[in-house]
Amino acid sequence: MVGLVWLLPALPLAGFLLLVFFGKRIGEPRAGWIGTGAVALSFVTACLVFVGLWGEPEHTYELSLFQWIPAGHFNVDIGILLDPLSMAMVLFITGIASLIHLYSIGYMHGDSRFPRFFTYLNLFVFSMLVLVLGNNLVLTFLGWEGVGACSYFLIAFWFEKEENASAGKKAFITNRVGDWGFMIAIFMTFFAFGTVTYTQFLPMAPGLAQTTATFIALMLFVGAIGKSAQIPLFIWLPDAMAGPTPVSALIHAATMVTAGVYLLVRVNPIIAASASWIPWMIAIVGCATAFLAATIALAQQDIKKVLAYSTVSQLGYMFLAIGVGGYSAAIFHMITHAFFKALLFLGAGSVIHGMHDEQDMRRMGALRKIMPVTAVTFIIGWLAIAGVPPFSGFWSKDDILAYALHKSPILYVFGLITALLTAFYMSRLVFRVFYGDARWGESAEGELANLNAHTATDAVESGDHADAHDDDHAHVGHGAVHPHESKWPMLVPLIVLAFFAAVAGVLNLPFTEHLEFLNRWLEPVVGENQAHLHLGGLQLTVELLISTTIALLGIFAAYMVYLKKKVDPRRIELPFFANGWYIDQGITAFMGGIGRKGFELIAMFDKVVIDGAVNGVGRATRGGASRLRAIENGYVRWYALMIGVGAVLIVAFVMTQVSF
Repeated sequence: MVGLVWLLPALPLAGFLLLVFFGKRIGEPRAGWIGTGAVALSFVTACLVFVGLWGEPEHTYELSLFQWIPAGHFNVDIGILLDPLSMAMVLFITGIASLIHLYSIGYMHGDSRFPRFFTYLNLFVFSMLVLVLGNNLVLTFLGWEGVGACSYFLIAFWFEKEENASAGKKAFITNRVGDWGFMIAIFMTFFAFGTVTYTQFLPMAPGLAQTTATFIALMLFVGAIGKSAQIPLFIWLPDAMAGPTPVSALIHAATMVTAGVYLLVRVNPIIAASASWIPWMIAIVGCATAFLAATIALAQQDIKKVLAYSTVSQLGYMFLAIGVGGYSAAIFHMITHAFFKALLFLGAGSVIHGMHDEQDMRRMGALRKIMPVTAVTFIIGWLAIAGVPPFSGFWSKDDILAYALHKSPILYVFGLITALLTAFYMSRLVFRVFYGDARWGESAEGELANLNAHTATDAVESGDHADAHDDDHAHVGHGAVHPHESKWPMLVPLIVLAFFAAVAGVLNLPFTEHLEFLNRWLEPVVGENQAHLHLGGLQLTVELLISTTIALLGIFAAYMVYLKKKVDPRRIELPFFANGWYIDQGITAFMGGIGRKGFELIAMFDKVVIDGAVNGVGRATRGGASRLRAIENGYVRWYALMIGVGAVLIVAFVMTQVSF
């Protein structure tokens, strides 16, 4: 069954090609079902391949389809590397993407570009599968650029609004900075090893000169910073909320932003061979990003912006895990985060849909009575990300904190503070959206009665206006709205994701080695360079109790502020946090001011000096040739004279070299 691995990217590619040529003719909703079916079949195939991979030596299988780039000693194949790391990525990418596709059938109902949306989604999933399955850096980079291009298409999907188009361009351009680092790393890898195939150059990494390994690791880290939104290149991710909510779930949960984490885990032998400050830098950047993004999330009023900064913060945790040597912990948190963050984004989309385009949490409240399924599933996602046992986020986050404590108590303390902030801002979101007073009408009870009295009207509205961006509902903030629960295509993915967000922690329980399934599964990929923890029963118990206490303390603090109203929220929701520490504004001011002038000077230098030198050589060559052309006049006597002169000059030169 492992031989079916080529079908994993082929099925979404087939769905993309079918929709790109016949999507308009197929129309809604069949285009959505075709796109969903292609990814769902890929997930089913992934499950079959996973079963087959158990029988392979070290759970690794490599397949070369054909030669792509033959250029001297530089050879690149279209090949697939299936090992424990790529298999884990493929399972949750295809599984969660299938649920997001299904959700999108309901969410995007009525959109004039419905087939095009699923065309982009299928291409996105295909690109991500190429990224994680590619057996060499160049093929990984191809998928890397593919998800970047698709993110531009999807973030700017509703390009009629200027802010949406700008958000798409911002994501595309910001990622180019990281892509530069990735390209330099590919070039340097080939110069150092003579190959870019993982199974060929990674085993040679321990013998690599430390300076070379450090440079490659640094450039790969630059690439990862851009794609996985770390300081200072995180500014594109919150603006990516301009796209439809399913896009936010796909980008933030299971695919694009995890690419940087995957890349660093994949090249862990290079990091191990680099200078000791490289892991420290990765850990510090990750820790700082996690803390900074968590503080910004405290003051956001847009429900999707809170989740966006939460994603940046959780990615920071994954980078912290990589920096402290907890590679399996980074993948563990990546998997659990994929479940609960996809759940939270899709739940937020259900709320926005039910609130007829409203995203401001100040105009929500008491929605648990109106949207019970959305509320229950969202609360499960909240408990998971807040780190409340026994939900999945508790186990994966505590795993990272254990590795952080092993590396440095300071990193551990900042990790705990970030966990406290996470529990607080996510509780703030839940309390303001699902509890408290109804701020979308006179009262929750009154709106319930109103909903029952207008069942027929609501049924028509939910059918005609299931698209959360419908212009007919652009009356946000102008009087009361009538929330309603979402239809089944949107609720089924929420229920499935809620189940896995609750139980995914069983993948890597810390009590005994026999329960650490993920650690043992990833050992062929990261085993040699993984930091080894030896936690006694008492230490493990203390760490788990501290993590639980921190989570409950954050929830209790939010309860006192937003439900009991013991503290004025304005003392916490500071403008400094609401404006993202003014980092985005500072970068914008620099790029539009002194930065722009600097770029113009560089462009002028390129035009005058670089291009001038090249053009000058060309002009000199043409001028010299035009003068020499006069010698070639066609007269034989002139050629005979030149031969005679040449002979005399040669004799004269020889005479000067002879010693008598």
